[in-house]
Amino acid sequence: MVVARDVIQDGQLILPKGLTLTDRAIYRLSTYNITDIRIEDPVGMEVEEIVEESSDIADVESGNIDAAAEADSVLEALIGIKDTSKQVIAEFEEPSHFEKLKASPQFKQFRSDFTENVGELKSTLNDIVEKNVPIDVDHMIGDTLKIIDSQSNTFSVFDMLHNMRDFDDLTFTHSMNVAMICNVFAQWLKLPEEEVKLATSCGMLHDIGKLKIEDAIIKKPGKLTDTEFKLIQSHPAFGYHILQNQNISEHIKLSALEHHEKCDGSGYPMKLTADKIDRYAKLVAIADVYDAMTADRVYRKGMCPFKVIEIFEEEGLQKYDVVFIMTFLESVVNTYIDNRVLLSDGRIGTVKWINKQQLSKPMLQMEDGSFLELAKNRELSIVQIL
Repeated sequence: MVVARDVIQDGQLILPKGLTLTDRAIYRLSTYNITDIRIEDPVGMEVEEIVEESSDIADVESGNIDAAAEADSVLEALIGIKDTSKQVIAEFEEPSHFEKLKASPQFKQFRSDFTENVGELKSTLNDIVEKNVPIDVDHMIGDTLKIIDSQSNTFSVFDMLHNMRDFDDLTFTHSMNVAMICNVFAQWLKLPEEEVKLATSCGMLHDIGKLKIEDAIIKKPGKLTDTEFKLIQSHPAFGYHILQNQNISEHIKLSALEHHEKCDGSGYPMKLTADKIDRYAKLVAIADVYDAMTADRVYRKGMCPFKVIEIFEEEGLQKYDVVFIMTFLESVVNTYIDNRVLLSDGRIGTVKWINKQQLSKPMLQMEDGSFLELAKNRELSIVQIL
């Protein structure tokens, strides 16, 4: 059988059109919990059946060659024929880093803890907004810090978050993402532990003002009316109003108010310039935009992180704190070293070296063993992380 359409999930190419469906391909589908795809198959059998029958014995990751061979036999028995009508496209030789991660017990535990934490955060934020309950910052971020501390390093946290993109785009999930990114970001800036915790709290509460806006407007897939747009731009003020009488750090309150301000004065709601914006609000602003641009929205798919980095390179030095933005971008790019990526011309390569002068254009090792400097091939760009 041959894949009839590109299989894409969360902006990642899972299987390309024209790929012969083998045990490796089935393993790749199973790691992403994909059980139904379009195939070119004269028998007309559903791929879902084959995936379920074969994935149990396609133990490719553990190197079980006999199991892999048995999986091919099962495929042939199920299909009844061998497909020779299409040219076979070179398949992925082994599961990618992210495929292995998604299949790991560590990711499954992270996902479970993350989901539970988002549910608790939803309840906490709603109580703050609706009942004006006092905020216990240490308690609020406690479980989040445990999740982060369970990872081996800051890069691992980013790996985990990269694979959580199938979550609904809700204010609560976004707040959790930004809190974790702020925590990691503060560590990259080598801030002391108490300031790392404060940055985490700022990220977690930065968007609380959105709870004053109707969900239908927040999730509206079409263009906002002028009135709706102005309402959305009011959420920082709403957030500050909610938090202003709480016994919490002023930095948390100002992060809610100022996280959409830009250093060049082009932000909102007050058009503040760099010297007037709270330090933690500057940090939250970068984490907020990165998560918003890489996450799926109701009106678009999330952008490839390298595209977001390119946009930051073009606009970021004027709009964001220079030390903050350069530390963030270089550290983010480093999390993708040794990851396979898809280029705009359809080729696949592996990120090997970072170009500090142009972070969105790293050096790649291609599938034939050659090296490609994207900085010297400006017509090419990374469009997906595999």
